[in-house]
Amino acid sequence: MAADVDKNTPENGSKTPPHAGNANPGSRSWICKGLWTLILVTAVPLFAFGVKYYQDAHLLKRHEQSIRTLGAEGHFLFSSLDIDHDLYLSAEEFKPIAEKLTGILPPVEFEEEETDELNGETFTVEAMMQPLILDSMTKSRDGFLGVSHSSLSGLRSWKSPAVPSASFSARQFRVFLPPKNKLEVGNTWWLIPSELNIFTGYLPNNRYHPPSPKGKEVLIHSLLSMFHPRPFIKSRFAPQGTVACIRASNDFYYDIVFRIHAEFQLNEVPNFPFWFTPGQFTGNIVLSKDASHVRQFRLYVPNNRSLNVDMEWLYGASESSNMEVDIGYLPQLELLSLGPSTPTVITDEEGNVIDSKDSGEPIQFVFEDIHWTSEISHQEAAQRSGRTLRETVLESSPVLALLNESFVSSWSLVKELESMQADEQNHVLSEKARLHLEKYSFPVEMMVALPNGTIVHHINANFFLDQTAMKPEEDGTPFSFSGGFEDPSTSTYISFLKEGLERARAYMPQ
Repeated sequence: MAADVDKNTPENGSKTPPHAGNANPGSRSWICKGLWTLILVTAVPLFAFGVKYYQDAHLLKRHEQSIRTLGAEGHFLFSSLDIDHDLYLSAEEFKPIAEKLTGILPPVEFEEEETDELNGETFTVEAMMQPLILDSMTKSRDGFLGVSHSSLSGLRSWKSPAVPSASFSARQFRVFLPPKNKLEVGNTWWLIPSELNIFTGYLPNNRYHPPSPKGKEVLIHSLLSMFHPRPFIKSRFAPQGTVACIRASNDFYYDIVFRIHAEFQLNEVPNFPFWFTPGQFTGNIVLSKDASHVRQFRLYVPNNRSLNVDMEWLYGASESSNMEVDIGYLPQLELLSLGPSTPTVITDEEGNVIDSKDSGEPIQFVFEDIHWTSEISHQEAAQRSGRTLRETVLESSPVLALLNESFVSSWSLVKELESMQADEQNHVLSEKARLHLEKYSFPVEMMVALPNGTIVHHINANFFLDQTAMKPEEDGTPFSFSGGFEDPSTSTYISFLKEGLERARAYMPQ
């Protein structure tokens, strides 16, 4: 062992390794590689920044040129078609104009169906509608003074469903089946998830044509298109999306309650956009667990309140243009299956294949009654799906804690307050209604009131939305990380409540 060590020792007895103090060729190579790597790492972001700067400058130049060429009004219409905002119209983006000019509509595109059998069941869905009662709108009180005829043209002309009836296959409704981890009665899940958050803000108003539906959106789009040809499956503001809940089940069937928040664009070029937003679409479907059979289906806008539709229309050529808003009453907007789904082709007792459409007499089918082994009420299922969609500012823990500690939370329609104010038999309630109406401004007013009806603080919904719908990168956004992660709506609403409590102290006995 010692001899081996001696062999590695220099002859002069020095323990200094060979070439000590001199540059090692391997070290020089490593240093050079490191320097090149550092240069590349630094250069790539700088190059990317330069490209981005050039693209932004080029896009801004094209934007200014577009306004000079088309004017503000023309640029507004151009932007409504320019989906990717690159200031060029592709063939896909120009398609709505081509369809309008030629009158030729392309066939509706459905997802490719994966069916195990050729004789899948089908059923017919009927659309029913009673148009909006114009006298229910606030603007009707002064004869729609100041409202241009073109603004309401789409609303006035919408008198009946675009498609009175349509045939669907039962398999198309498999999108309503729950995911594998949501198979219990009372479970809720997103059919179409909301894409709105504190980073996206709200979706733009200056649009006429909805984006092409994808995935589970295809069926919902097809159903709502029976009412009007331009449904937007994803609404501009929260709540957005579609939620479902299992109301009942047995070994073979589900009864699923659903809630949809979508809206329609009623106007076309050259009129400015008019948005028609029902409070909600709700309904239920009873279908087999393999989606081969649909027993019943219903989708409708609830009409149990005196007002159930929000309407907004633009008065200018940009996203920041003035917007008029109103609310009204829609008596009926409903889809209903005319009966259970039935097979197109059947086999008789002798093995003969019969096409039900070609048979001389209609074939009578007998369906067994469905007995549920587990269920909750329709009301509870609707409430559960509604809570999922309302998980916004009123569902945040800080707001709930503050409300539970110091407030009794409620809401009322203006018409209901006006009825209370006119009640001569209850002077106390009439006075409280009067105090609330004095502070009300259209369309929605949030108020903090004392038990005697005195309003100590209030904020209009339009101002609230202006404060909370901005994106974080915009200046002045009330966006905070203090005390945890807060979105703008939560922090603004908490500030409103706290200021209301502070103002209320002046009325309290010392």
